[in-house]
Amino acid sequence: MAENPPSAAVLEHCSIQPSPESTAELTLPLLHFDISWLYFHPVHRLLFFDFPCSKSQFLESIVPAMKQSLTRTLNHFLPLAGKIVQPLNSGRPFSRFAPGDSVPLTIAECDKDFAELTGNHPRVADEFYACVPHLPPAKHSPSDVVSPVLALQITLFPNHGVCLGFTNHHAIGDASSIVRFIKAWAAVNRHGGDAKLIEEASLLPVYDRTAVADPDGLDSIYWDIMKQSRAIESPPVSFPLNKHRATFVLSGDDVQKLKNHLQKNRPELRATAFTAVCALAWVCLARAEAEPVADNELEYFGFAADCRGRLKPPLPAAYFGNCVAFVKAEMAHGLLRGGDGLAAAAESIAEAIQRTVYNEKGILDGAEEWPMTFGKLIGKRLFGVAGSPRFDLYDVDYGWGRPKKLESPSIDSDTSMSLCKSRDFEGGMEIGLSRPKKLLDAFAAIFAESLNNL
Repeated sequence: MAENPPSAAVLEHCSIQPSPESTAELTLPLLHFDISWLYFHPVHRLLFFDFPCSKSQFLESIVPAMKQSLTRTLNHFLPLAGKIVQPLNSGRPFSRFAPGDSVPLTIAECDKDFAELTGNHPRVADEFYACVPHLPPAKHSPSDVVSPVLALQITLFPNHGVCLGFTNHHAIGDASSIVRFIKAWAAVNRHGGDAKLIEEASLLPVYDRTAVADPDGLDSIYWDIMKQSRAIESPPVSFPLNKHRATFVLSGDDVQKLKNHLQKNRPELRATAFTAVCALAWVCLARAEAEPVADNELEYFGFAADCRGRLKPPLPAAYFGNCVAFVKAEMAHGLLRGGDGLAAAAESIAEAIQRTVYNEKGILDGAEEWPMTFGKLIGKRLFGVAGSPRFDLYDVDYGWGRPKKLESPSIDSDTSMSLCKSRDFEGGMEIGLSRPKKLLDAFAAIFAESLNNL
């Protein structure tokens, strides 16, 4: 039977609106990049800050400042205070901010062990949901379905630290867009206003949907597929999860050794840090599998690649929304867990990147097939990547110093791993996994052995 998730003591539920001067309605059509994520589970991010403060300091100083800076930041990120509207009869979905729209913010206090939650060792996955904000459910009417897109939570661990929780509807924006908002909010809070944000402008979003060409009619194709393919909402997370969460850290030297090893075994392979680390995780997971799997059964590795700079014409890096291509590698289970599995996996991933990202016909070549291609992988042996080392959340500073730990509870809902830059090692990376404890322990042993044998 499903249980309720662990919870923190709620001190306040409130709604934060953009400043009163932000009264203009903003409507943006959802493009095919966005539509493909309509029925995906919500995305969760947790940022833990080692910032000892008392409850009185938290409530009298930290929380008011965070509310004020959130108001100022939302002025520049109106879609995050708005809703996604899915028409049920005619027309395609769109996002809309209307005056009065707001973001739900929860202020909470947690008595869980801060050091335990921010460690790298296996920890019960359920425990993190005390800090995860709940995205309000969609509202249904005869004409449409209206979905909130963002929920936030600030959780105090008295005299130990603070956790910021972010839950967003994936269709409103990809990691590039949401990380841009998180960094903008941090900058406004740290500087006590948005003057510097406006002056430097690098974190401000670009909303021009007309800049995205769609000569192949992908917007209509994707919407037709999504209308026919799935239910309106993804199922809620069911507790207990029966999973543990652990972080595996590679130093810059580890990554370089991994690349050198691959170069030696596959001289023709130009293995990037991303390719090398993903190949290692993919192989270790296959080898950790206790259940028998036929050698000829296919294993799939999927991830998203940013399209912004690769479209024709290219989009600015600050384009707000989703703008990713789907990349898929595959190989037989026996080959993946075999003695030459690491090099074979890296080669498979590199070839998939070459085939999609560097396609001579453009990164969207074959995009009309992506929804069906990835839909067919449901229930298959699929391993994926959530997040990217391109987006560094460890350099976020709300005025309390850098985060102590980044966690991605979203990976509890699928078979992905999280991947980000290492907090402590230049050129290093952190892999996050959420799996049953027995499988996680087996992965840890194989992962450590694999690095030692490089």
